[in-house]
Amino acid sequence: MSRDLAYKAAAAALVSLASAQQLGTTPDAHPALTTWKCTTAGGCVEQATSVVIDWNWHWLRDANYNSCTTSSGLNQTLCATEEACGTNCYVEGVSNYTDQGVSTSGSSLIMTQNVLRSGVYQNSSPRVYLLAPDGQNYEGLKLLGQEISFDVDASTLVCGENGAFYLSEMDLSGGRNQYNPGGAAYGAGYCDAQCPTGTWFNGSVNTMNYGSCCNEMDLWEANANATALTPHPCNVTSVGGCLGGECGSSGDCDKNGCGFNPYALGQQSYYGAGAGFTVNTLEPVTVTTQFITDDGTTTGTLTEIRRQYIQNGVVISNAVASTGFPGLQSITESFCEADSPEGKRLGALKTMGEALGRGMVLVASVWNDAGGYMNWLDSGSSGPCSATEGNPTVINQNTPYTGVSTD
Repeated sequence: MSRDLAYKAAAAALVSLASAQQLGTTPDAHPALTTWKCTTAGGCVEQATSVVIDWNWHWLRDANYNSCTTSSGLNQTLCATEEACGTNCYVEGVSNYTDQGVSTSGSSLIMTQNVLRSGVYQNSSPRVYLLAPDGQNYEGLKLLGQEISFDVDASTLVCGENGAFYLSEMDLSGGRNQYNPGGAAYGAGYCDAQCPTGTWFNGSVNTMNYGSCCNEMDLWEANANATALTPHPCNVTSVGGCLGGECGSSGDCDKNGCGFNPYALGQQSYYGAGAGFTVNTLEPVTVTTQFITDDGTTTGTLTEIRRQYIQNGVVISNAVASTGFPGLQSITESFCEADSPEGKRLGALKTMGEALGRGMVLVASVWNDAGGYMNWLDSGSSGPCSATEGNPTVINQNTPYTGVSTD
């Protein structure tokens, strides 16, 4: 914890004590979520994992129980610097996840866009991360040359909603440091390929206005009407950043990615809400994503990302593109290089595979988009939704109960 190797043991103990005082009186509930690791030789072994909600859903307060945040960000009197914030403020755990729109039961994770409080639906838009069995660090999933499967019920996810299930190359400790001993246990350290610039950067106060950039693999961005599978490579090898003014369209990450959206690739009857679709989102479906390497090993070069579904006991192959890239049925290096010049510059699938080999954190969220109504996912050439029905105000008025369940 000490920044000075010359510190004596007694001084180090005092630093440790000061750090411990930054944790509040309420521990985080960490709802249990059963997961499995499976191998051909050993079968499936149950994992006693859990989830933690993002740091920003936690209360940060001073010793007198005044908030360390304001409507515009951090309270500059209390948190002008990382050291000041660590000295003045305490992070409280979230004890009631249901009140934040998150619940678990066995291997099921249920997330809702809004929460009913005192008879009124209020926006929650939760985002959670998978914790390792120790409850202190994120689980690092190494999926290169592997596959990941989950069951999902997206039947109530209307146009404009995004029930997202993805991988992010976050620091497994959540950026734990002497000023933020909570780290991953309190949901710290988020980053993704959009390089979000916020009040925190990898568990620390973001005094440098960094964008939190890291490799992102979108396994499942979807509602009942459209879905996309998208790798977003970056030129950082771990949790990285770019100065706020440098995080533009040519910044550190491929923000658009090379996405496989069946509707956008001409298969408009492949995925949707009803029995007439190949994948009927009114019923639960198993989603499997495979990361294929050039030599079939877990250390090779990623060359292809494959998708398949299982519904009512039937294995459903991924859609075959009829427009744009006719014949395409999976994400390949040539597709990514042609579809995303930015991704090509950043190494495309090779870079994404290196991140998958190092280990990435599983993220689940449900959200809507006040700025663009999620049109990039489900409207125009991307899906059957109108340009305006994804307006969060419309969603909250008509379908405030919208949400997603994964297993």
